[in-house]
Order: sequence, then C-alpha cells, then structure tokens
Amino acid sequence: MTPQSTDLDTAHDLVGIGIGPFNLSLAALADGLRTPLTTAFFDQRPAFHWHPGLLIEGTTLQVPFLADLVTLADPTSPWSFLNYLKARDRLYPFYFAERFHIQRAEYDAYCRWTSEQLTTLHFGHQVDAVRWNPERRLFEIDFTQLDQDGEAEALGRAHTRNIALGIGTEPYIPEPLRPLAEAPTVPVIHAADYLANRERFLAAGHITVIGSGQSGAEIFLDLLRARPAGAERIHWLARTEAFAPMEYSKLGLEQFTPDYARYFHALPEHVRGELLPRQWQLHKGIDADTIAAIHDELYRRSLHGGWPDAVLTPGVSVRTAGRVATTKVELHLEHTQQATRSRLTTDAVILATGYRERRVDRILAGIDPYMRRDSSDRPRIDQHHRLVLDPSVSGTIYVQNGERHTHGVGAPDLGLAAWRSASILNHLTGDEPYPLPRRTAFTTFGLEDRNRAHSVPAPRGLVPLTEVR
Repeated sequence: MTPQSTDLDTAHDLVGIGIGPFNLSLAALADGLRTPLTTAFFDQRPAFHWHPGLLIEGTTLQVPFLADLVTLADPTSPWSFLNYLKARDRLYPFYFAERFHIQRAEYDAYCRWTSEQLTTLHFGHQVDAVRWNPERRLFEIDFTQLDQDGEAEALGRAHTRNIALGIGTEPYIPEPLRPLAEAPTVPVIHAADYLANRERFLAAGHITVIGSGQSGAEIFLDLLRARPAGAERIHWLARTEAFAPMEYSKLGLEQFTPDYARYFHALPEHVRGELLPRQWQLHKGIDADTIAAIHDELYRRSLHGGWPDAVLTPGVSVRTAGRVATTKVELHLEHTQQATRSRLTTDAVILATGYRERRVDRILAGIDPYMRRDSSDRPRIDQHHRLVLDPSVSGTIYVQNGERHTHGVGAPDLGLAAWRSASILNHLTGDEPYPLPRRTAFTTFGLEDRNRAHSVPAPRGLVPLTEVR
C-alpha cells in the first residue's frame, strides 16, 4: 500500500500520538480555546479504554475526582467530571455518595464519554513513523488506518508543526519470567490482563501474586475474597522489605505539584537519578484502605481458629523460573535479608510488576539524528515538556508521561494532567489561554526565590495563529 491523500494531509498546529488520559486531557483543553488550533490525535486502539484488566469491582483512583482531564486548569470546562455526571443525570447521587475518590470503572466511563464526543480524535490509526521535513519545516507522520479487527485498511500521512507524544507505558515483566509469560499455554500473566483471565485463575489450585504495589494488593484481595476459607492457597511475594503504605500525608503529596516538578527539573541530572529510586513509596506503595481491607479479610478468616492458607512474604526476589510437568510453574526464590534460597511450585502466577515508559526509538527513529540525550542516553526534555532537538528543527515535540527522569514522580500522576496540558497549550500558542497558579505548595523545595516569574516563550518558528489561518 502507498500513502493515500486524506483530510489529515493539510498542515496541523498539533498532532497527538497516543490517546491515553494525558493526550485526552490535551485534546479536551484544546477544544476550549477561543482561538482554535488545528489538531488531530491518533491511537491504534479502536476506542478509549483505561487499564481494562485492572477495573476490579470496587477499586478506586488514588487521586481525588478533581484530578480529571480538565478541572485543575479550567473548572468551567464542559469536559469536567462534574459535567459528565450532570450529562448522565447523576449529580445528586454523586452528591449524596460523598465520594472524593471515585471508582476506576467510573473514571474509565468518564474518559470514554469525553473521547466519544471530541471530533479531533482518530482511533484505529497506528502511527508508524515520524520525520522532520526541513524544506516544508513540518513534521511528517505516517500512519496505518486499521479496521475493527486491527488489520491494515489504508495508509495515510499527516503534517504538523508540533507533536504531543503520549504513548504511555507498557507492562513490565522481569527477565526471569519473560519466557513463561510469552508462552501462550503457561499460566503466567501480567496484572494488566487480570480481569480477562480471572475466572481461569480462580480455578487454579494454587496462585502466586508477585508485586507489592497497589495492583498486587488489589489482586491479592480480590482473589482472597473469592477463595473458600481455609483453602485460599495464595502466595503473595514482593521484593520490597515490607508491604508498605503509600505516602499520602498532606505535605508529602506536595511532591505531586507543579512547584515540585519545576524544582526537580532544575536539579543536576545525577541528583535526579539518585533521588527517584528513594521516592518509591510515593507511587509504589499500597493505599492504606487497601492494606486495612486485606488485614480485615485475613482476620475474619481466623475468627473460628486457625489461619487462612495465605502466605505474604516481602523481601523476596525471583531468581529464575521454569515449568514443571505441563501445567505448573516453579519459582526459584531468594530472600535478600536472610541470604536464603528456596523453591515454590504453583499453578498460576500473576505479575503485578508495574509498567515502564514505552521507548520512543521506533516511532521517532526519523527524529533521532536531531534528538539530544543525557548521559544515560535518555531524551533530554526541557522545562516546557519539549524534547530538546537540534536548533535546525523549528517544530516542537511535547512529551506526556515520558519525562519522569526530568520532571519527577509526578509525571505519570493524573493530578498533574490538566496542568501539564494547559502548560503545553500556553506555550504552544505563545499566549495564556489557561492562566496557571504561580504557587501550588506550602513547601518551599529549594532556596531560590519561588516568586520569580516563569516566562512562557513561544515555540521556535511558530507562526502566530492569526497568520496560520
């Protein structure tokens, strides 16, 4: 197939690659600009879905409902969660429910409601390559249009002055378990696929959950509740030294503010690299309510004497793994503090081992010669969330949820979605359609003057919007 001429062939002000919550936030706020931008957003999936494998009944977001797509930048936006409730005639039920943290399934439904109404979103469009055209001073984006079965239907090309890269994260599977997880007949899955396999795994004789974060805790609790008392037969293993609560103190949460993101970005690269691993409990711990619910369920099962057949062991890593016979998995374990090793035979393994940022190498291979990297070969990203490119490239590539190494632990946090999207639009337009707060935390993270102005220069080579049209 050769690229076909499409309605996307004219130059856009902005093209978004990927439609997760962050680029959906950007699309929603762009929709509200008084001076409109010409935008298009691509995603290879047929429709919006947010972590469908983890929408376990009753699980909630770890951020308040105000951390929706738009509210913290524009509370008056028609794409707010409260307006979604109003459109669904559910404002009063929500009011009486007094829920500050909404269920994940409800957040997913809200995002889908938004995605189904924004006309700038193009699902079923797989981006294949991005290039810089120096003659036209535009980015060229090659894509494949997919049918409902995910098969190639047509090729196309879009041109744009600027790009918002929001390709998100992908499930991380530790190396020792990767061959087993990739074998279709072996009962080893990532937590991202939990709900699709739940009934099959519940029928397993013995189940092992690996991972000490929120997903691991929620899956362990769901399995525990579904298994008969006295015959639970569940192991929960984790590398961390304890099943630790997530940091949720008021001042601790201020590390998820724009103030902290600016402070973190200004730190030397080596300091940022040393700091990130020490902040694991800010985003890899377990919600205190979930810990309490697990303990309550275990305690309830001990009321009549005896202990539930559930083993919870932190401080354990999986050295190697293999198959036993045709249906079982053998895990070779090592306890770090004891310096001991043992084996565990199980019928099913669920890997709640988290996610990693998707590498941009394939999609941005055509941009690689222009890209500036840090000492660890990661893309350099400036304070305005832009890839640092060669000065000969007048266009801009903004990064959404791919800048944890430059902007800190808040990069993947939903609470910063609207702020980052508004920052991008303010910078892109060279104006301030979304006035943002100068101060967002009581904590002063550094010794420099926190009240100095944060200038917002326009992107290199951006033609004023009045001239674009």
